[in-house]
Amino acid sequence: MGLFDGTSLERPVTCPVCHKPTDACTCPRNAAGEVTSPRDQPARVQREKRRGKWVTVVTGLDPHASDLPAMLKQFKQKCSAGGGLHPDGFEIQGDHRDLIVAELKKSGYPAKPSGG
Repeated sequence: MGLFDGTSLERPVTCPVCHKPTDACTCPRNAAGEVTSPRDQPARVQREKRRGKWVTVVTGLDPHASDLPAMLKQFKQKCSAGGGLHPDGFEIQGDHRDLIVAELKKSGYPAKPSGG
């Protein structure tokens, strides 16, 4: 299905960001199918104390538009720590809030540290 179907002016529907046909587009999209860039996903990075140990929790990322498993793997390697995936973000064992905020900002996310 495209623009002007069945006429001599038929054109495929293209992505408004990369201008590729929608079936070849690799832009990150949310659950509604709209293009969502990293700057549209304000990440909150907070540290919590659980059972006497620190945990860094990242929330506010769109699970459909962001590759959360790949981001978790990257941060686990960078912080040399374990972690887990949650529906609205992920967590890393230990107090790595400043490092994660800096890395998210480098990637284009408007990350802010929150909490104490």
